[in-house]
Amino acid sequence: MIAYMQKGGPLMWLLLFCSILAGALFLERALFFHQISVRVGEFLGGLSNLIRHHRWAEAQMECAAFPTPVTRVLHAAILHHNAPREELKTIVQEAGQLEVPRLERRLGLLGAIGLIAPLIGLLGTVIGMIDVFGNISAQSGFANSSEISGGIYQSLLTTAGGLFVAIPAALGYAFLSSRLNSILHEMERAGIEVVNLITDSRQPGRIIEFETPERSSRSNSES
Repeated sequence: MIAYMQKGGPLMWLLLFCSILAGALFLERALFFHQISVRVGEFLGGLSNLIRHHRWAEAQMECAAFPTPVTRVLHAAILHHNAPREELKTIVQEAGQLEVPRLERRLGLLGAIGLIAPLIGLLGTVIGMIDVFGNISAQSGFANSSEISGGIYQSLLTTAGGLFVAIPAALGYAFLSSRLNSILHEMERAGIEVVNLITDSRQPGRIIEFETPERSSRSNSES
């Protein structure tokens, strides 16, 4: 590995740095997405019982106990449970928009590494070929085949290194983007359902009055 790095020139060390950085970014984001994952259906199932019984303080504590983007959106809606439905929807949307930058953090850098790594490799190849033909011209156009093949071999190492860095970075970016879209979908789903739960809890239920024995006997005597 070190021999390839030395033969490929200084840009190989830049590609090595890019590969280490891409690996660190992927692991950090993957671990972060794993930590904030929530089973929305199960969480809303437990939260709905508290909302129906207007136990708002307990519902807020339940959301605060699991600080994730989804629960923060739910907490914002429960905190303003007295607001009209349209205002609740706006609150949920704004809370979700505030979470998006946190979720997208560092993803752009990982995608950029996947894009520029092949270009760095191509640049190294071009620079290497310039050196090869520069040496040939310095020798009045005469060079043996071993010198030419050795120079081309060293030049192509950077292209291979660029692809070696770019392919895993692009795959990692695609995987994390898929996880991001899934979390955004869960946030949207949770926001819609909590708004529906809050507005449904405001509708008064039908109260059935059962007659006591005293009232029943009194009504019979009056008749």
